[in-house]
Amino acid sequence: MNVAVLGAGAFGSALAISLSAKGERVQLWGRNPKAMEQITQTREIFRLPDVRLPATVDVLSDLASVNADTLLLAVPMQTLSQLLTRQDFPSGVHLVACCKGIDLKSGMGPTGLIRQHYPDRIAAILTGPSFAADIARGLPTALTLACSNADAGTELQSVLTTETLRLYTSTDPKGAELGGALKNVIAIACGMVIGAGLGASARAALIARGYAEMQRFAQALGAEPQTLTGLSGFGDLVLTCTSSQSRNFAFGAALGAGEVPKAGTTVEGRATAGAALALAQTHQIDMPITAMVSAVCDGAIGVPQAMRRLMQRNLKAE
Repeated sequence: MNVAVLGAGAFGSALAISLSAKGERVQLWGRNPKAMEQITQTREIFRLPDVRLPATVDVLSDLASVNADTLLLAVPMQTLSQLLTRQDFPSGVHLVACCKGIDLKSGMGPTGLIRQHYPDRIAAILTGPSFAADIARGLPTALTLACSNADAGTELQSVLTTETLRLYTSTDPKGAELGGALKNVIAIACGMVIGAGLGASARAALIARGYAEMQRFAQALGAEPQTLTGLSGFGDLVLTCTSSQSRNFAFGAALGAGEVPKAGTTVEGRATAGAALALAQTHQIDMPITAMVSAVCDGAIGVPQAMRRLMQRNLKAE
């Protein structure tokens, strides 16, 4: 299999760098021709300082020129549908989502959107605890490769595993993508707690209760219970909720500190909170943390008020 990465942001570029280390050429496409021309000339990625793009990565800005049988879709979740309709991808191509979230318009996750647009293609998702900078620098990272077709998943696992990127397969893409989506919401909440100076104990409580909320939501939507105990659920939750490298955590920390969050940064958890809350209300799933994150992100309430509402909920058994 030859591989192309669609999306030249930090994560897509990092994947291209890691895969090129196997000695095979990898295509990297980005939608901005000027930016891609600059990358071609400098071999530098703006969001990955001190990392150079290897010569074995072919930089492209024309989507029609992409020629690969495995496409890693590393674009923001809210632009994935647009990418899938922009080009008619050939039959037989494997489409692997590398984004996390829930589409605001359809309420679907990444693999759901892929199947909607291309019902006859193999759809998979690559997700788990990972920072782009770590992958690009060749630091050891483990991810989940989830595909309902077990044979295709095993084949993709072999193609996409590198010396420093270890993949575990799953046949539950629903659980894998929901784990990756919902942990961003909890990470925003944890960032709010730390930014507001509410303490490490409060963050630990949010991680634990947020994890219970993630499991409740995912199982109600058809995910397998054990999936969220793995890398794409618990593992990703721990990483994102405990590091300022996380864009979602940093966004929440800025809100908690009463600051204006940094502009121009993709924060998937913000849109996911609203999308997940809408689904939760439809399916009558109790999602108190998600509801508070959504309300704060929308400016309806502040962090202190959200904290009080969570602390004053009716007492219950764990």
